[in-house]
Amino acid sequence: MDDSDLFEIARFPTPSRPLQGVTVLVVEDSRYASDAMRLLCLRSGARIRRADSLTSAERHLSAYQPTVISVDLGLPDGDGLQLIEKLHRAKPRISVILGTCGDDAVADAVSTAGADGFLLKPVRSLASFQELVLSLLPEDYHPMGPRIVNDDVVCPDAVAYAEDLLLLLRLLTDDPSGKTLDYVAQFLSSVAHIAGDKSLLSAGEELAIVRMQHSSCCPPVARIAGLIQNRLSTGPGSKNRI
Repeated sequence: MDDSDLFEIARFPTPSRPLQGVTVLVVEDSRYASDAMRLLCLRSGARIRRADSLTSAERHLSAYQPTVISVDLGLPDGDGLQLIEKLHRAKPRISVILGTCGDDAVADAVSTAGADGFLLKPVRSLASFQELVLSLLPEDYHPMGPRIVNDDVVCPDAVAYAEDLLLLLRLLTDDPSGKTLDYVAQFLSSVAHIAGDKSLLSAGEELAIVRMQHSSCCPPVARIAGLIQNRLSTGPGSKNRI
């Protein structure tokens, strides 16, 4: 058996790596959420690429077509539903289109846009991830024989969470304008929800409410900045929930 034979074998799914041979494009602005998806794909045998915006996703898709694409709805340059609708109409169509969000109330909108499935954040269960993707893939992508059900839960790297917080702090410092604050509120609420960081989640929701009420954003922005600085000062290994 030479190296080319080994390469061919590695393209096919196995009971322990049921998504081997599958390429997943993850369209996600959060490094923390992306790391969870990276671990799920790695443990499943799938190859993964990441795009952090609609623009970046378009560049990826102009170069290759993944087997599976996972699209976050809240992206820095637009609504992920727009991309899902476009991909659903495209010929040839990507085999599996997934929408992801931390709010299951949008699941119907994701389906209406043309997605095949919905992933509710945080996405941590290896078995649930594999089951959903396999249920939507064509039969020729399925492993032969019984599949090993792995009940493991993945834990994203705390450093990735710190990187998300640093991005938020830069946004608040460099451009505290209305459009930026709307994105900060959405992004912070999503990331804090995934991380289980209740204080930052509350702060993000407070900013969103203040923006809708057209009230002063100074108090919630100051609170968010203080919470982020507190977490970063304790190091990436601790979120130091308050």
